[in-house]
Amino acid sequence: GSGGVMLPNHAPLVIAEQFGTLATLYPGRIDLGLGRAPGTDQLTARALRQNLVRDEDAFPQDVVELQAYLADAQPGQAVRAIPGMGTHVPIWLLGSSLYSAQLAAYLGLPFAFASHFAPEMLLQALDIYRSSYRPSADWPRAHAMVGINVVAADTGDEAARLFTSIQPRFLGMQRGVRGPLPRPIAPAEMDTMWNPREKSAVARMLSASAVGGPATLRQQLAAIALQTGADELIVAGAIHDHAARLHSYELLAEVGRAI
Repeated sequence: GSGGVMLPNHAPLVIAEQFGTLATLYPGRIDLGLGRAPGTDQLTARALRQNLVRDEDAFPQDVVELQAYLADAQPGQAVRAIPGMGTHVPIWLLGSSLYSAQLAAYLGLPFAFASHFAPEMLLQALDIYRSSYRPSADWPRAHAMVGINVVAADTGDEAARLFTSIQPRFLGMQRGVRGPLPRPIAPAEMDTMWNPREKSAVARMLSASAVGGPATLRQQLAAIALQTGADELIVAGAIHDHAARLHSYELLAEVGRAI
């Protein structure tokens, strides 16, 4: 499935047919995460959707429209997604705000919170989502996913070194500068790159992270699961070296089986 399709950039019918195709090819293996933000600059947004003037209520309407395309056909339904119709691809709402939590609860959909880069409102959003959840036919109870950064290595020191690829990227966000994922450096060198205010801001943005060797990772993941009560975790693993990234996921899989 998708970590996030930014629905304002696409027509719901197009997304229904794309994910209907995937669900037809890989039955039972596809889900669809929907985000509300464009996630890009205005020029790219215009190229994708051709319309930057959107009603503020368009996203909920688009979600409901997309649900209808993926559901069973109704008598007299004029527009159908083919493939897509009747596939019932599970839809998740994604968000980093209380609005998305409220909307997911109202629509009776599972909710994924983007705490891997915006953790400040995580617990409040989960509380609102669960307390105001309206059961739906497909989801009789609330179902929450929490996004986290995971950097695993054989030793804690190596994991901390690999994590220095992520920290400068988030520092760039603070400064309004984007760029490719940098190579890792010695952790002590990070103090030459940021001032105390920026260091504190990056630490807050990356507070939903698990970084370390297998034993440390197990403790950190168990603590996050306990604190949030998450039904699922979705992992971001931005590691510069491909082999190190694969090894991180291997260690994560081993730890996950042991929790």
